[in-house]
Amino acid sequence: MPPENPLPPGGTEAEPPTAHSRRTFIAASAVGGAVAVAGPSLPGSEPAAAAADATGALNSRVSLTVNGTRQTVTVDNRTSLLDLRREHFELPGTKKGCDAGACGACTVLVDGRRVNGCLTLAVRLDGAQVTTIEGLTPRDDGPLHPLQQAFVDQDAFQCGYCTPGQIMSGVGCLKEGHTGSPEEIREWMSGNICRCGCYVKIVKAIQQAGS
Repeated sequence: MPPENPLPPGGTEAEPPTAHSRRTFIAASAVGGAVAVAGPSLPGSEPAAAAADATGALNSRVSLTVNGTRQTVTVDNRTSLLDLRREHFELPGTKKGCDAGACGACTVLVDGRRVNGCLTLAVRLDGAQVTTIEGLTPRDDGPLHPLQQAFVDQDAFQCGYCTPGQIMSGVGCLKEGHTGSPEEIREWMSGNICRCGCYVKIVKAIQQAGS
C-alpha cells in the first residue's frame, strides 16, 4: 500500500490542489461515470457531442424516435430516459416508482426491448426507437392495443399506477413469446410489481392478448 500522503520527488510537500465547487465535481463525476458505464453508442447511432452550460453541467444533443415521431433535444448527460419522457417530451403516462429499477413502473420498449427508463441514460439512445404507453394507441379515437383491451376485460388493475409499465412489459413478453403458461408469464413479468395485488388478473390479461 502506498503511503496516505506521498511526497513528490525532492521530498517537499506538494502544493494544495486547486479548489473545485461541489457542482463542478458532481458534473465531472457523472460524465466520467457515464462514459465508463455506457461504453460505445448503440449500433448505428452517432456519438452525441457534449458541451458545458453556464453551471458547469455537461449537456448532449440527442435525436431519437419516440412513438413514431423524431425528437431532438439537448439534455444534461445525467438525464434518465424516464425524466426525458416526462419532463422534456411531456409524456406522463409512464410513472416514476422506485426510481431504482426495482418496480418496473417505468418500463418502455427501446428498439423492441423492454428497459427500465429510470436506469437508462438518455444520451445512450441517440438514433433509438422508443415506444411508451402513449404510443400503443397512436390515435385518440383509435382502438386500444389488444393488451390494453385485455386489461380492461380482465379488470387487471386497481390504482393504475403500475399499469403503464405492466402493459409495456406485457407487450414485450408477448413479442418475446413467453406466454406458454401462467407460470412462464409470471416468471417473465417478475420485474413488475403491483402493490394492489392484481397479479392473477394481469396474467389472465396477457394470456387473453396472446391467444
